[in-house]
This record gives sequence, structure tokens and C-alpha cells, in this order.
Amino acid sequence: MPLDPRLNELAEELFGPLGTIDVRKMFGGGGIYCDGVMFALIADGVIYLKADVRSQANFEAEGLGPFVYQGKAKPVAMSYWRMPERLLDDPDEALAWGRDAVCAARSARTAPRKTKPRVKG
Repeated sequence: MPLDPRLNELAEELFGPLGTIDVRKMFGGGGIYCDGVMFALIADGVIYLKADVRSQANFEAEGLGPFVYQGKAKPVAMSYWRMPERLLDDPDEALAWGRDAVCAARSARTAPRKTKPRVKG
């Protein structure tokens, strides 16, 4: 499904006060970036926001789930969660959720990566 230009405009409008918003095509959808950090994605006409341990509870309280794609062996859930649709009509609250998503994305970029232990042989 091609990326809907209206969603690009909507993302720029909702999240513009956070910084420079850029929507880039990727895998049939789009990544939403703030000042070069991907904090949201668009897939199948839905906006998903980056979540961390703290903010994930907000999505769960709304009855929303993560973005899931089909991996080679099984479905894979990502740390991007469906944005509540009501936020489309509430720019102030959308901005607050967007701010949390940017913070989660920035924290994820600076967190140490988990690596598998090396087996000596």
C-alpha cells in the first residue's frame, strides 16, 4: 500500500512543534522522524508511536497493541504501538504522546545494545 500524503501532512501538523518532522518511505509505509530520530511509523494508514517500558502502559490502558510484522519463522512485535485515533482530533494530547515517543526513541538510541555472549572454541 503506498504511503498516503495526507498522513505525511497530518504527522507534520501534529508533531511539528517537537522539531523538524520528516516522513520517509520505508517498506510500503513510512518512518516519522523528529530531528533525525525515528519516533513513529506509518503502516496501512495507521500511525504507530515508539514506546518504552514507561509509556507502554498508556497504550495498554487504551486497549492498543504494537506493530507486528511476519518474520521468517513467526510474527515479530516491534516497540511501536498504535496511536489512539482520538489523538487525531486532539493536537495538544497528540503532541504529548509524540513527545513521549521522541523521548523513548532517543533513549533507545543511547541504550547499550544487548549482545550474545561469544562462545570460545
